[in-house]
Amino acid sequence: MLDVQNPARIALVNSRALCRTFLLLAFSCAPLAFAGAATQQQAASAAPDYSARANEVVNDLAARQFDKVFALFDPTMAAAVPADKLGPGWDQVISREGAFQKINSTQVIDQSAHHVATVACTFEKGQVNIILAFDDSGHIAGLHIVPAGNSQEAPAAAPWTPPPYADPSKFHEESVTVSDGQWQMPGTLALPNGNGPFTAVVLVSGSGPNDTDETIGPNKPFKDLAWGLATAGITVLRYAKRTHEYGVKSSADPQNLTVKDEYTDDARAAVALLASRPEINPRRIFLAGHSEGGYLAPRIATGDPQIAGIIILEGNTRPIEQLVIDQLKYQASLGGPNAPQIETMIPEAEAQAKAIEDPSLKPGTMVTLLTAQVPSSYFLDLRAYDPGAVAASLKIPIYVTEGGRDYQVTTTDFANWQKALAGHANATLKLYPSLNHLLISGTGPSKPEEYFVAGQHVSPEIVSDLAAWLNSH
Repeated sequence: MLDVQNPARIALVNSRALCRTFLLLAFSCAPLAFAGAATQQQAASAAPDYSARANEVVNDLAARQFDKVFALFDPTMAAAVPADKLGPGWDQVISREGAFQKINSTQVIDQSAHHVATVACTFEKGQVNIILAFDDSGHIAGLHIVPAGNSQEAPAAAPWTPPPYADPSKFHEESVTVSDGQWQMPGTLALPNGNGPFTAVVLVSGSGPNDTDETIGPNKPFKDLAWGLATAGITVLRYAKRTHEYGVKSSADPQNLTVKDEYTDDARAAVALLASRPEINPRRIFLAGHSEGGYLAPRIATGDPQIAGIIILEGNTRPIEQLVIDQLKYQASLGGPNAPQIETMIPEAEAQAKAIEDPSLKPGTMVTLLTAQVPSSYFLDLRAYDPGAVAASLKIPIYVTEGGRDYQVTTTDFANWQKALAGHANATLKLYPSLNHLLISGTGPSKPEEYFVAGQHVSPEIVSDLAAWLNSH
């Protein structure tokens, strides 16, 4: 869903991965987002000089050589940001920051499957960072511009450290491949030490081309969950999403992509993989979906008897296009220099939602959700989907969490889950007042920049509660 998972990676995203939170134009003052999926298949024989290439791109933008910049876009970027959008986008930067003057320095770090170059520049009114994400072949997979010193400017390069509740001496990890026979997704299995048979859970990530750990800036919520639950004696399987590995080729028919391609088939393949392992109790395999993964967890579980129960972590109940509007309104309400620009996006998002929900929408077309071009088939597939009703029809145990500080999926959604599951014989719902969308505890109104603070971890309370719930069912 629209980045209800990553509220701060705003900008260019995979045009079919259904961005997370909401999408600002590539040149907005918001955190970096990657437009494409991982590009392991595109490795070049000689690695480009990413620093030099980043400087070249910035100089081309300054010289208004937008065709040269567009020529470097990877296919997903090219689809999401047409060539005729680059000039107006750059003009927005100039109107805000004044004329471009010079490049001061360039720093490159590796972030997930990308090489992220931060080009520090001087404009007439101040210092600006132009951030570019390159794939291994030197193509542009993300482009973003923020004022220097903006706390939202780039994902931190700080290394992940284990949460205090994880004890690596109690479990071990191994690499696995999740496959339905056609698609191959790398995964990681966290196995408690011993012979088992163990209770197990598959983690299903939120929207966007997420990696195995659901990495967002310096945070790795799925790795936190896996290590915490494995310490408690529960096997955890996490895997990269298909859109992370295959990008625009994530479906045999990309123009008719649905959640079956993006989620269902691979999640069920992950469950089947666990069921084939001798260390796993095949009657105690659960599915835990985060964000859009939680939204779709009831559908994934329907008709799969191997799934013993589902966990819905910050899962929405409302349509994606409506969430985007609410997220924009919340972001605007925070004030700050970006608020006026965000305000102007709300009517556009409302018009796009109306078009998405138009009864005359036909398959085989593309629809726009802010800057993302998405196959109409994706929304048509979800049009009749009522996650609460589907969850209520399941006979298996259900656990629903909601963070009181989550503004991507809010207490409105939690109330909808409560209403839908009021008559369910084995449903547990819990509100965690201090948690944000990444299951991280904090205080005050949740803001995008908190997603890029290093050293945070999934709340120990929720890890403990999930472990207890899994062990008791």
